[in-house]
Amino acid sequence: MSRLLGRFVLTWLTPLVAVLAYLFFWPISVQPVPWSTPADQGHTGAHASNTRLAGLQQWPLGPGQEGPEHILAYNGQIYTATKNGDIVRMSPEGQATVLANTGGRPLGLDVSLDGQTLYIADAVNGLQSITLGGEAKPPVKTLLSTIDMPMPNDPVRYADGVAVDIRGAVWVTDASRRFSAKADGGTLEASVLDILEHSCTGRLLVYDPVSTRARVALSGLCFPNGLAFSKDGKSLFLAETGSYRILKIDLARLSVARSSDGMTNVPTLKNALDQSAAKVLIDNLPGFPDNLTRGENGRIWTGLTKPRSLIVDMAADKPWIRSFTLRLPRFLWPVPKAYGHIVAFDEEGRIVDDLQDPAGGYPETTAATELHGKLYVQSLHANGIGWMPYKGPAAP
Repeated sequence: MSRLLGRFVLTWLTPLVAVLAYLFFWPISVQPVPWSTPADQGHTGAHASNTRLAGLQQWPLGPGQEGPEHILAYNGQIYTATKNGDIVRMSPEGQATVLANTGGRPLGLDVSLDGQTLYIADAVNGLQSITLGGEAKPPVKTLLSTIDMPMPNDPVRYADGVAVDIRGAVWVTDASRRFSAKADGGTLEASVLDILEHSCTGRLLVYDPVSTRARVALSGLCFPNGLAFSKDGKSLFLAETGSYRILKIDLARLSVARSSDGMTNVPTLKNALDQSAAKVLIDNLPGFPDNLTRGENGRIWTGLTKPRSLIVDMAADKPWIRSFTLRLPRFLWPVPKAYGHIVAFDEEGRIVDDLQDPAGGYPETTAATELHGKLYVQSLHANGIGWMPYKGPAAP
């Protein structure tokens, strides 16, 4: 009897030990870092739950196209980019023209001051561009795929947001130096890995289209994402996705900010905050902010791609929990449910509008773009461009 009991125990104990050993000790590429997260206030206050974003109308995208992750309004038309690499221009009536294909995953878009160049932040290929108004399908040029800081030929691993300043310089977020869409299964997968690790290796880059030289302006960012300039061009707003917040960067002060590691090093976000070159404009958002776009009457829009995760917040100061989680099958990862949410704020950080769809009918909302009385909603994975009539914030 005892021998049979021993065999029974061994039969079940051995695989159990193997599973536990895998979950706690199997090597993984992610090295979670402890951090302190503010307590999630949820959908309260200025972000009180509502259904104003539900029932969006949609313009369908073409075959093979999905994920209009960023929408740029320019010269009365809208431009977007899709997961298959297409750069698409749409008329106000929804007629689409494919301008080019980057061969990667284009995300952020912006136009040069003279309107002749469309800049593209491609998560696979880096900073790219096409010429507007010329040939039907202009060639795609790669402008920045590596940068010589902090080491020669350092790859731009995850170009995400792009914005052109009042001098014509091109600012780009390199969301992670640890994970990339090319090596880690796509943009969403790489972003989840980076946010769960929270090593904050993201950077803000500046490219000069005249000299074709680039530099790192700021480092130590937790998955930096969308960019937008203030009306006077003196400040830059940046969505720091991994920390649930929006930063406001004083460009003049950033230009003279110094690294605590020596004159030749790039200042980190901590250095910039300590030297008043940056400040936290909006903190403790109820979700992960993505793109930034300027709207009318001083509005700046962001989208919260997902609501916060209780498990992710709880594990912020417990790296072992995140390591354990990342050894699970991907369908068990703590990715929050779909929840449509776009937020408008002003340059002082006041929330001026908030539209939500708790049912998540239009998935992974990344921001919104205003044009001719319509609000075009951006998305990581939608099969169409969502839109709705919009006249400004609802009356209180």
